[in-house]
Amino acid sequence: MPTAIAVTGADLALPPQDERTLPATVLDGLDSRPLDQAVADVQALVEQYGHLVVVYSRAVPPAVEQRLHTARSLLESDRVALFRSDLPPLGVAVLARQLRQLASCDLSPGVLASAGRLLTHYIHAGALLGSVARLDRVPVGLTSHARSWMPGSQFGVLAHPQPHLVKASPETTLPGPEFGTWMLVARGQLGSDWVTDTLAPAWKTQGLRETELPAESATWWGTGKLIEFCAYLPDLSVLYQLVTSVRQSVCHWCGIDVIGDRCVFCSATPPPAHDTARPVRALTAGR
Repeated sequence: MPTAIAVTGADLALPPQDERTLPATVLDGLDSRPLDQAVADVQALVEQYGHLVVVYSRAVPPAVEQRLHTARSLLESDRVALFRSDLPPLGVAVLARQLRQLASCDLSPGVLASAGRLLTHYIHAGALLGSVARLDRVPVGLTSHARSWMPGSQFGVLAHPQPHLVKASPETTLPGPEFGTWMLVARGQLGSDWVTDTLAPAWKTQGLRETELPAESATWWGTGKLIEFCAYLPDLSVLYQLVTSVRQSVCHWCGIDVIGDRCVFCSATPPPAHDTARPVRALTAGR
């Protein structure tokens, strides 16, 4: 049975990218249900799929994140991975869909869950904002703050992989990927064609689709006047090659296969190398 990839809201469960993309598991309203019911829901998913990977953003309500950790702790399970991403909400939705694509392949649960950190490096995520006055997740200079109070000002902001901000105009753009990508666009309460008419051509996107703006986006960006965008790798074969080309190791604590320096299921890191120059000796009598 494939590993379940879960998101914390239905608006983060994007439509399938291809015929092999598995459906997303939606853990919606965890903070509004009784604790025992939330724990039972998570336990049922673990029993059904074997392993569960929950992908969520830093804009998720604190009560939801607390409920996730509480459920995992009460279950005392190392088969539940909680992956909090630094990506904006639309980027989180794209990353979760990429993991759903990979879940159809012959990847072990640990490698699949670890792939989230790897694939994040290949995602370019940002937004066109009507104001940066409340933007605290990307460095903003005093000049930009002052301009944000001027009527009609719009700013192109890249949050990942490297923060960047420009005043949006037909002559300005943002640093984009150096490889072929598709772009996903989610429109909020902002009218503009800068993303589709200026940014997408400058990034030489191979395809462009639109979707619903995630509910968490306004919180993440500090304004509802925005158009969020994300450039990503759409092809399963490319994603699979990226993941399988990375060296795998075995977690010394839970024994699961992983990539990277931290197990996403038990959170263990590799033990420190032993100091062979000064061996540890057992205490003897009289010493």
